[in-house]
Amino acid sequence: MPNAKVLESKKAVVAALEEQLKGAASGVLVDYSGITVEQDTELRNELRKGEVTYSVVKNTMVRRALDESGLSELDGVLHGNTSLATAAEDPIPPIRILSDFAKKMGEDKFHIKAAFMEGKVLSQNEIAQLATMTSKNDLYAQLVGVLVAPVANLAAVVNAIAEKDNEAAPAAE
Repeated sequence: MPNAKVLESKKAVVAALEEQLKGAASGVLVDYSGITVEQDTELRNELRKGEVTYSVVKNTMVRRALDESGLSELDGVLHGNTSLATAAEDPIPPIRILSDFAKKMGEDKFHIKAAFMEGKVLSQNEIAQLATMTSKNDLYAQLVGVLVAPVANLAAVVNAIAEKDNEAAPAAE
């Protein structure tokens, strides 16, 4: 039986994982067993840019956190090497980045075990569909572009009319 200090530290890890899961818009569990340290560093940098929290987790601890978070359906995938990626704001980046990385590395080296979004466990088809979507920030940028385009066109037309009027007006002597 583990001593009280070890048990308390494990409980603290489980509580932190539970908070991470409850505050996540989405999360992905992956098997990373075939990648090198270089590839892992590259992946972590990409995830950091997408504001994704990524860490290697012990299966027993994440299982307890998943059960407490209402995601016990994911218990079946918790074997072998497991890492967890979560995003608090935009649910798409962890799914997209890890799916792209899995395609790049090959299923035998790196693969997605399971994913969830807003408390719902996703099927492999749903994961594949979400992986093709753009992030929330990219969608906002596209929306702003669409909204600004008419104003920019109007400004260009007004400017062209003003220039034409200036050319047509006789120069003062």
